[in-house]
Amino acid sequence: MSSEWGGRTGRQGRLSQWLRGRRPKEAGADNAGREALLLAAAAAGLPLAPAAHPAPGYRCSCDRVGCPTPARHPVSFAWQTQSTTDRAQIERWARNQPQANFITATGMVHDVLDLPLEAGREALERLLASGIEVGPVAESDDGRLLFFTLTRGTPEDEDEWWPCELDCHPETADEHPGLRWHCRGSYVLVPPARLPGDDGQAVHWVRGLEHPLPDPLSLLEILTDACARYVGEESDHAGSAWPLRR
Repeated sequence: MSSEWGGRTGRQGRLSQWLRGRRPKEAGADNAGREALLLAAAAAGLPLAPAAHPAPGYRCSCDRVGCPTPARHPVSFAWQTQSTTDRAQIERWARNQPQANFITATGMVHDVLDLPLEAGREALERLLASGIEVGPVAESDDGRLLFFTLTRGTPEDEDEWWPCELDCHPETADEHPGLRWHCRGSYVLVPPARLPGDDGQAVHWVRGLEHPLPDPLSLLEILTDACARYVGEESDHAGSAWPLRR
């Protein structure tokens, strides 16, 4: 895929910069670059569906009063069946909804291992230093790093599955600050996506889609170790601050 998108001039050059995690200033308003990135994600096998987008005043484009996950959720309740890799459909969505974010449904082709940013950066550095194959990685400016992997597939024993609603949906983020494994029944924002606020926060690629999806189990030990240290450090800081709060 890198040979197809690897040009360094014009539209291809802009896409190559996006895939390496660089964000040109004009790219946020560049619908052609946005559409190209979405089509690249679909070509890599990531099923997409339209999502809400930020509205003025840290609000969401949806009609829900006090939306708990502004700009981070699908537009349709049927997002699981709506999600597709069909190029023509994604082009129609992107052109008819120029402000929309997009989600990718996990558990079909790919899963996402979702870590706190600090732990994720440490884990990524260790994985690369160890020579372990790492696939696409996205960074969310609100403090998460997303490792895209192959899905676990469908086990023979359905009891092995747990509902992602318990620990992976945006609504449960505060209760589960460590590692979250997005599999069947969950979703994440796919780059390029805009987050609420006036400071230009976004979701963008750190490692691009030219990297093949790895087996999640090959990453899991280092990711969980980094998260355990992160959670432990957070607990230590909270404990040391406790007397001051009292």
